[in-house]
Amino acid sequence: MKKLISLSAVILSSLILLTSCGPTLTVTNDYDHTANFSQYHTFRIVKLEQQYQALSQLNQNRIINAVRQQMIAKGFTEAENSDLLVNITSVLKNQKEIVANSYGYGGGYRPYAWGGGNMSTTVNVQNYIAGSLIIEVASAQGNKLLWEGIGNQDIDAPSSNPDKTVPVIVQKIMASFPPGMATK
Repeated sequence: MKKLISLSAVILSSLILLTSCGPTLTVTNDYDHTANFSQYHTFRIVKLEQQYQALSQLNQNRIINAVRQQMIAKGFTEAENSDLLVNITSVLKNQKEIVANSYGYGGGYRPYAWGGGNMSTTVNVQNYIAGSLIIEVASAQGNKLLWEGIGNQDIDAPSSNPDKTVPVIVQKIMASFPPGMATK
C-alpha cells in the first residue's frame, strides 16, 4: 500500500511538473458593465485580422471555427443580419530575451596586499514568438464594443496538434463570455 501511495505521488508530481513547464496562456478580459447581454441572440464573425507574422490559412480556419463553436455553445445563432459582431485579431511577433548571469567571487585582503577576485559573466539570448489572440464582441447596432478577451502566450514551437490546441485556447479566452451568464 505504501508503494502505491508513493508511486501515485511521483506520477502526480511528474504531471504537475510537465504541465507547468510548457508555455502558459495568460487570459484577460473586459466588458461594458452597462450592457444587457440577454438582449443579444445572433452573431456574425466579421474578420480575422493579422498583425506582424501571418497565420496559415489552416490556423485561420481553426480559430474562426473554434470561435463559432463557442458562440453556438453559448446559445447564440449565426446570422447575416446579427445582433453581435465578432472580430478576431492575431498578433505574432518575434521577441528576444536577454539574460546575463554573473559568477565569481570578490577580492580579499591579505597581509601586505589586496588580492583580486575572479568574475565572469555569461549572456544568453533567446528568441521566441509572443502570440496574442484578441476576440472582440460588439453590438451590430452602433458598433459599440461590449466584450473583449485576450490570450497571450509565448510560443516556443508550433503545436503538434493544432486541431486540439486551438479550440482549447479559444475556450479559455471566451470562458467569461457573456459576463454574468454561464450559458444562454
